[in-house]
Amino acid sequence: MPLTVDDVDRFEASRPRLEAIAYRLLGSAAEAEDAVQEAFLHWQAADVERVEVPEAWLTKVLTNLCLNQLTSARARRETYVGQWLPEPLLAGDPMLGPAETAEQRESVSYAVLTLMERLSPGERAVYVLREAFDHPHREIAEILGITEAASQQTFHRAKKHIADGRARVEIDEAAVRRIVEEFLTAAAGGRTEALVRLLTEDAVAIGDGGGKVPARAKAFEGAVAVAKFLRGLIKPGVAKRAMVGGSPEIHIWTANGEPAVVAVVDGRVVGVTCLEVTAEGIVAVRNQVNPDKLERATARWAAADHGEPLFTIF
Repeated sequence: MPLTVDDVDRFEASRPRLEAIAYRLLGSAAEAEDAVQEAFLHWQAADVERVEVPEAWLTKVLTNLCLNQLTSARARRETYVGQWLPEPLLAGDPMLGPAETAEQRESVSYAVLTLMERLSPGERAVYVLREAFDHPHREIAEILGITEAASQQTFHRAKKHIADGRARVEIDEAAVRRIVEEFLTAAAGGRTEALVRLLTEDAVAIGDGGGKVPARAKAFEGAVAVAKFLRGLIKPGVAKRAMVGGSPEIHIWTANGEPAVVAVVDGRVVGVTCLEVTAEGIVAVRNQVNPDKLERATARWAAADHGEPLFTIF
């Protein structure tokens, strides 16, 4: 039976929530949109009059679609060129989802999305549904076809993995922004020693170019190595300008709910650098420069009132 207007409206009312779930599960806005569209096709083929709770039914369908995709994504990422990083979402993107609680905000942070890559698909699903969307374990068990006890155990295991990767003292947003500003000032001024002071001894820098933009296959490790890399990244050069199509304008913005550095050339986002900042200093610099993963950021940037850049490089 064809869907009625009301049936379509019921799905569309759930779409923002479904996209937010899919993004956290897949780490890709483009893949999240595809998964939600496939969920709509399932909705279209179902006898929706017999679906008692549409939101629960759609969540189950979507989650299992994402689990299948995560399994195949692992195989694809084994052949991915260089490091794989999630697709960053700029401030105001509806796919970021709920942000009322600290747990919800952290679940979509760039650092946690990166750490979730270490989880199994099942652990990731339980963690996202429980931590970000507050599903009770009874519902999660029904969605995943496991017992309630298994859901609880999986959640505690997943949460421990995430906590182990973030065993640092967090600081408030204003302090983070000040450190990001100091970081940019030091990098732009070529002050390697100042950069080293802002980084932790075990700091890492990771870049994702997807084989389309040059990015080192292995992470830079240690404060000195990271500082030298960052200084070299901003150092002017004709080849760099040619590679990105001009001289990037640098802005401090927000990505995945945290301060980040956005590089823009003629309105096109060419890089989003997410800094993981703690009371000890900057522990990670994650630089997304794969153009395929910046299309949504560019669209969001065009709709934002971003003001004047801090400076222009190259």
